[in-house]
Amino acid sequence: MRLLLLACLRARTGNATTAARIQNHLHAAGHICVLKDAFMYESQTEIANLISTDKFDGALAIHLYKGGRLLQGSRIPFGIIFGGTDVNEDVKCEEKHRVMGAVLEEARFAVAFTVKMKELAAAEWPDARKKIHVQTQGIKTTPKETFDWYRFLQNAGIPTDTDSLHVFLLICGLRRVKDPLYLVDVFSDWHRKDPSIHLGIIGPAVDPLFTSEVKEKVKRAPGVHLLQEMPQDDLHAAMKRCFAVVNSSISEGMSAAILEAMDLNVPVLARNIPGNAAIIKHKETGLLFSNPQEFVVLSKSLMNDPIMEKEIVTKAKDYMKKHHSWESERKAYENLVLRLQ
Repeated sequence: MRLLLLACLRARTGNATTAARIQNHLHAAGHICVLKDAFMYESQTEIANLISTDKFDGALAIHLYKGGRLLQGSRIPFGIIFGGTDVNEDVKCEEKHRVMGAVLEEARFAVAFTVKMKELAAAEWPDARKKIHVQTQGIKTTPKETFDWYRFLQNAGIPTDTDSLHVFLLICGLRRVKDPLYLVDVFSDWHRKDPSIHLGIIGPAVDPLFTSEVKEKVKRAPGVHLLQEMPQDDLHAAMKRCFAVVNSSISEGMSAAILEAMDLNVPVLARNIPGNAAIIKHKETGLLFSNPQEFVVLSKSLMNDPIMEKEIVTKAKDYMKKHHSWESERKAYENLVLRLQ
């Protein structure tokens, strides 16, 4: 089949990574899968013309509202993949709620990354429950073997002459829902008392206005560094060398950065929100914090207890093998697209 995959394709964001992975799975199954950025299209008519011109047999979209609404009334069968924004944010808007319900009604199938996400969606659109499949994200990390950690630290403005560095990485697109400034003040206070503590914020400037706000805040925050986005293999290598990966989002569907850290045997400290709690069991596969002060307390306990750190990363890796197999995800999408024939 010749398939269209609509997604928000801002480089090095979770959506773009997920879309590329699904495209790879479908190519492996013998289909032709063409990725298109949903933000490049404004109407269903534009997508209908694209489908007609490029002779697509079926389509997929990530996000019911951002991508799925463009496939409404399509002359080809389509499936849909929930994004965290769908069930956490867009559902609160009456018009978006109506549109997403209509998209679900037309879709041959829908995919939710977690049971929790499926339940939230099924509560809003009960008639769609039977067509919603739970398929977690499959993760395969690719750390670059020749990565220069010291150059990375120097580029970040982190001194390399300190005996015991503790570098935390917060990986996210710079937009408000990811809340990268949530821990900045508490990190700076901690850094003043212990200069070995550093926070690196890495990610694309998704929201230019908010990015300016982040830059201004970080300039005045000792121990906090805003880093350029980087290719995935470099990022994975940097994650392997850091002390812990941090997530401070207000809302998440399923954070690829958290899963990648767990796969790389790196401890994760994440804000206690439903999307994060769905994949992290507190003090078993990671640490969940509810406020900045608790974050510092948990971080210190992790730094002072290497046995706990080892247990957490071991259990997290076991969890990844069991629940986030890249091979299982590939088989799932190979089977799901057969519903579009």
